[in-house]
Amino acid sequence: MSSVFGKNIKISVFGESHGPAIGVVIDGLPSGFDIDHEIISKEMGRRKPSAGVYSTKRKEADKVEILSGIYNGKTTGTPVGAIIRNTDCLSRDYDNLDSLLRPGHADFSGLKRYKGYNDKRGSGHFSGRLTAPIVFAGAIATQILNEYDIAIGSHIDSIYDFHDIRFDSTQITREQLFMLRSMDIPVNDRSCREEYLEIIEETRKNLDSVGGVVETAIIGISAGIGSPIFDNVEAKISSILFSIPAVKGVEFGDGFGITKLYGSQANDSFYIKDENIYTKTNHNGGINGGITNGMPVVFRTAIKPTSSIAKEQDTVDIKEERDAKLIVKGRHDACIVPRAVPVIDAAAAIAILDILIDHYGLEGFNKGRYE
Repeated sequence: MSSVFGKNIKISVFGESHGPAIGVVIDGLPSGFDIDHEIISKEMGRRKPSAGVYSTKRKEADKVEILSGIYNGKTTGTPVGAIIRNTDCLSRDYDNLDSLLRPGHADFSGLKRYKGYNDKRGSGHFSGRLTAPIVFAGAIATQILNEYDIAIGSHIDSIYDFHDIRFDSTQITREQLFMLRSMDIPVNDRSCREEYLEIIEETRKNLDSVGGVVETAIIGISAGIGSPIFDNVEAKISSILFSIPAVKGVEFGDGFGITKLYGSQANDSFYIKDENIYTKTNHNGGINGGITNGMPVVFRTAIKPTSSIAKEQDTVDIKEERDAKLIVKGRHDACIVPRAVPVIDAAAAIAILDILIDHYGLEGFNKGRYE
């Protein structure tokens, strides 16, 4: 099914943007892990629209109602079911979209795929609203991974053509990643925050939108995790990342930039310290042959500009079968990148937990037995 992810941890997302609720079922979690509801609330808060002018004015509490799978604050091992109610829908903003196709959206492809029966309000099942259940699932996965000192964090590597300082991919600390998770605009160079906001505000005033790149790091994963070919670590992480609306590209380590290096430069030379093997550089993003090498797993995700913009665009009227003009109404983000950061963190946590359970087995992954 198109809305299910995972081999060991299965995540099934359901709902539409303007339906009564959206939700998720998480099957395959290990039992007996403490789940802190305050941490879940904080993660959901990271994804919610902000008070900034760049963000949509739609206001949703994003309060998660957990229906099953967590009892007395611990995972039971049975499926976790949860819903998030939609409370601030203005469906009238989408009345004209029965006939007009929005450029950049899934209106045309969805029309062909579902023969016109899909819910178009707020983009329906194609909406970024469906990332909220992913963040909830990721908040649970993150808490389980934290038990084993695996940490995940991201910064906004770029907005449009302005860049932050990238991670030193051999020297990433838990403190650095936790600090980024506490920032509304997570950046390594604090001065970039204001530059990013200026770019977004100027774009908004021009009735347009802007995209960017998010760089993510995962630390604490042992060497030797993953498999070659189809079940490799890069494939698993990429698969769930491309489930996030607006994601158009993923690269690991130096990614496409590695093509500009000679082999002598691209190869990460080994050295021994304290009886452990490390690499002097990390051009390959902590993965060789689809398997972790013990260095930080580092990847970048490209987020396209928000498709819904107030600037007039060319389109077609499918009812009258003629060319037409469209100005998209409604409440939309001038830049989705800041709100995409916690979704990427969550997606990475889900993928890594799935990979680790595949490696150690569900029983072997229970507390105190994972090595």
